[in-house]
Amino acid sequence: MLLGAVLVLLLLGSAAPASAHAALRGSDPEDGSVVKSAPGRITLTFTESVGLLEDSFRVYGPDNRRVHLGEPQHADGASDTARADLPGGLADGTYTVAWRVVSADSHPVSGAFTFSVGRPSPTPPAAPADHAEHPVTKSLYDTGRYLAYIAAALLIGTAAFAALCRPPDPALLRAPLLTGWWTLLTATAALLVLRAPYENGTSPATALGLSAFTDTLTGRPGLALLSRLALLLAAASLVPLIRRRTPRARLAAGAALSVALALTWAAAEHASAGIQVPLAMTSSVLHLLATACWLGGLTALLLTLHRAKTPPPVTTVTRFSRLAFASVTVLVVTGVYQSWRGLGSWSALTETSYGRTLTVKLAAALFLLAAAALSRRWTALLARPAAVGQRVPEPVGASGPPPEPEPEPATPAADGPDDRRRRALRRSVLAEAVVAVVVLLVTTVLTGTLPARAEAEAAKAPEPQVAGLPGAEAFTIPYDAGTPDGRGTVQLTMDPGRVGENGLQAVVFGPRGALTFVPELRVSFTLKAKDVGPIDAKLTDRGGYWATNDLNLPLEGAWTMKLTVRVSEVDQVSEARQVEITR
Repeated sequence: MLLGAVLVLLLLGSAAPASAHAALRGSDPEDGSVVKSAPGRITLTFTESVGLLEDSFRVYGPDNRRVHLGEPQHADGASDTARADLPGGLADGTYTVAWRVVSADSHPVSGAFTFSVGRPSPTPPAAPADHAEHPVTKSLYDTGRYLAYIAAALLIGTAAFAALCRPPDPALLRAPLLTGWWTLLTATAALLVLRAPYENGTSPATALGLSAFTDTLTGRPGLALLSRLALLLAAASLVPLIRRRTPRARLAAGAALSVALALTWAAAEHASAGIQVPLAMTSSVLHLLATACWLGGLTALLLTLHRAKTPPPVTTVTRFSRLAFASVTVLVVTGVYQSWRGLGSWSALTETSYGRTLTVKLAAALFLLAAAALSRRWTALLARPAAVGQRVPEPVGASGPPPEPEPEPATPAADGPDDRRRRALRRSVLAEAVVAVVVLLVTTVLTGTLPARAEAEAAKAPEPQVAGLPGAEAFTIPYDAGTPDGRGTVQLTMDPGRVGENGLQAVVFGPRGALTFVPELRVSFTLKAKDVGPIDAKLTDRGGYWATNDLNLPLEGAWTMKLTVRVSEVDQVSEARQVEITR
């Protein structure tokens, strides 16, 4: 059942684009901007802190050759800002920047953008494809994450059931304990080996290099995996010593180990980034422990109900019912907080991938609560004393011989009320366990989805400006001179678009969207309401684009901008647009 659910989830998850929790908030130079002089560095700002790789930045020049950069580093005191120095003397043209970083919750995120120095190139360099995720590496890594979650729930939950519910035959729980430990150990080791190729988007074969493993141990996700591995090995070596201790000492040691294991997830995933990090990490640890006690304990209870030679006492089932109720209470409180932290608004429930995935989890959790309520009802019925066959004590001092006891109804043992209740309890616990697996797997999908709050924060980033100048007004004007090569568009940028001195830049594109050269380009402005103009912008050819820095518009109002494009010695066309000039 577990393997089938994992395979289905992998098939569904592999069809969707990868998402991570750090989103690009802005860049300097901005995407699509045209700067007059070459910048000294590239700076990227994200919605949360990010880890840097040796190859986090790649810049390709107008000739499609790679530009040598300085070592990527964080800006001073800003873990959410990454930068790299550019060499001096960059040639005019368009540059492509490909970047890849690791978000604070351990997921890699990548992208690309362009900027131009002086003027755009006719054909911008293409972004390299080697920063994309490798499908085999991603599938293996995601499988390891799913197995680690399930194994942790099985290990912690079974141990909690054995310590707190005190079943009469704890030897039955040895198999799930060993299975959980070995699975978690193997999955963690695999994740540690695959961490470097997962971050760099390369094939699993690159994990065999010593440098790759060294790089993994310098990042927070790698250190968290190494700590989890050390905790599991330490726990195995301390088991013989703990067995000789008192039950209270064993319980304390198990609780300390469980909290430490939960911290290895909290320190490298959702809770470690964003707002209210200390409170979020505490909530994450409690959420994971409550999930394990409930879902892993369900597995232990199911084994006890089905495989025990004699039915477990009602006290064992009652103790687990109390443990499950406490776990559900913790899950509700921490789940509401984490949902608020990740969503940011009610509309995000339906408008974002994170919200829709969370809605699926909440729906599955409601089914789980219904199954749990049914199990709790059967547990309460089992705890009631049977009324049939009870003898009433003879009062002291009564005369006469004691009455003969009435014969009890001849009911087969298999049809007794307690047996029927135990069978019903086994069925409800099995249903609860099936739905619990679904909830756990949806939770792993949720940890790999961009939180709606971060998505909304990234969406607030300013739109890129064509000229890379704050407050610039941008226009795209199509033209058609009526000849085969006389069609295209002109992209104009006016800075600042206000009364007084303005700069104007224009780039002409041909019918196939490529940069083209025209014999002449004229732009004039007229304010009809005040009978001012036309004022000629006096554009000059700057070697691929047209520009001026001396356009003076003296009054505010709705100006008419007239664009004239001469595509040959005899063919030209004019277009007009309204431009609002303010103070």
